[in-house]
Amino acid sequence: MSDTSYPFNETETAHHAGARVEADPPLRRIVVVGGGTAGWMTALTLANSAYGSRLQVTVIESPQVGTIGVGEGSTPYLRRFFQDLGIEEAEWMPACNATYKNGITFDKWSTRPGFESYFHAFASMLDNLTMTQFINNVHARLNHADVHAHPDRFFIANRLARDCRAPKPVRSFPFDIWHGYHFDASLLGAFLLKKALERGVRHVPRHVNEVILKENGDIDSLRLEGGETLDADFFVDCTGFASLLIGKALKVPFVPYAENLFNNAAVALPTPLDGPIMSQTISTALKHGWAWKIPLTNRYGNGYVYSTDFCSPEQAETELRTHLGMLDADAPARHLKMRVGRVTESWHRNCVAIGLSQGFVEPLEATTLLFAQRTANMLVAVLEKGDLGESARTTFNQTINGQLEGTRDYIVTHYKTNTRTDTDYWRANAANTNLSHPLKQLLATWLSSKPIIPGLKRGVFGQGYPTLSWYSLLAGMGLFPEPQDLRPPTPEEAQHDLTQIDNLLERSALNYPDQRELLQRIPLRSTEPSLQVYLW
Repeated sequence: MSDTSYPFNETETAHHAGARVEADPPLRRIVVVGGGTAGWMTALTLANSAYGSRLQVTVIESPQVGTIGVGEGSTPYLRRFFQDLGIEEAEWMPACNATYKNGITFDKWSTRPGFESYFHAFASMLDNLTMTQFINNVHARLNHADVHAHPDRFFIANRLARDCRAPKPVRSFPFDIWHGYHFDASLLGAFLLKKALERGVRHVPRHVNEVILKENGDIDSLRLEGGETLDADFFVDCTGFASLLIGKALKVPFVPYAENLFNNAAVALPTPLDGPIMSQTISTALKHGWAWKIPLTNRYGNGYVYSTDFCSPEQAETELRTHLGMLDADAPARHLKMRVGRVTESWHRNCVAIGLSQGFVEPLEATTLLFAQRTANMLVAVLEKGDLGESARTTFNQTINGQLEGTRDYIVTHYKTNTRTDTDYWRANAANTNLSHPLKQLLATWLSSKPIIPGLKRGVFGQGYPTLSWYSLLAGMGLFPEPQDLRPPTPEEAQHDLTQIDNLLERSALNYPDQRELLQRIPLRSTEPSLQVYLW
């Protein structure tokens, strides 16, 4: 996959399962505390390591603690997760009411004429035929040339999302889309639990009453409800925002992102599914945050992410219901609190935090499962290498922290570049100067009409997101000279015939099926809508 791919290089996320390691594992017993999607994903990744059955993996899942969940949406890396495990889409997708996702539409974040909405596409091999034209036109417009530079016209994923097509081409068309998914997170957790048990993971459905530490500060054991204790060589904290091990027991400090990202709460509501099944997530800016709309096979997942500094939960629920046209409906809303930020060390002593206990960079780009998957893969890579020393821990933590901060910067940019002036919330976001130094460098480079590609490739700024993502965001928000300041393009600036791109993408899109028609070919699970609604 080229530099147009989604966050992080795909090869970096894959561990080397399948190539058996002859040496004994450096750890024999690993206990994962907390189930849910992150916990069972971690357990499966560990069980799928090169050590196989020589590594004993146990998941302790409290029946007293409800699941907050991380999603109903993913990045394309979830696809790699199932591929590594040898689990086909035809098996897991029907079990989880899942649909395909080509990307995300951001609607009403900008008020600039012609840029009120844009689509953040997932990558395709076809992008190699249109990416150059897009980048050239963006640079020309930054230099005041009146050329078309909106990202929606240049990428096949947008055409598929616009027409509710699935990113699965007919056999004769060899251009893959690196797609994500939408799914019911509670059903996905149950599916992963089943698969983990089939692969030898132990399940202990008990509540943890106490974390017992050794004299040196490591975790020694867990005292379970009923008085039983369970010890292990290594522990994984998947207890969500409760952060039972890494935060409460080991006292690892938490770094909040409140100065960078204002949102700290959400309210969610399901609605009935009607009409075509979308193959995209829609993020719509509202008065004090943004609303998501996510299609499953049996319902829509909807929610409103907002800041309680600008809006009360009651006001947020009313605004969401008005947005959905269900002000008088009886459907109950679920209110959620978010802890946005990260721990200073994801790996501390003999414990690694994965999922919401590790950190959360708000759900705007659906990256929480990505970080759970990536951290679990990094843990397996460390185990297979056999080095659990201080240097390995330092590198591990620096890598994770850098990626979390890079994701934070990308999401902050959505808010910083907004042009809404209708509420204090949006004005405060646009005026916010609490930006990282790399993000300030990136925006200064763009606004000075200089290419940001060299800085992205060298890692000077924009860590974690590639050229396609950054250019789609900045161009999609209309961060260009004002229309009255544009001039006619030179022949070189006007060299690209966009009707040829239109023709290529329109004809190519005909090779992808309607999403509903494709999903109907798979035996779909018939379930009542989940009582739990999750952040995506």
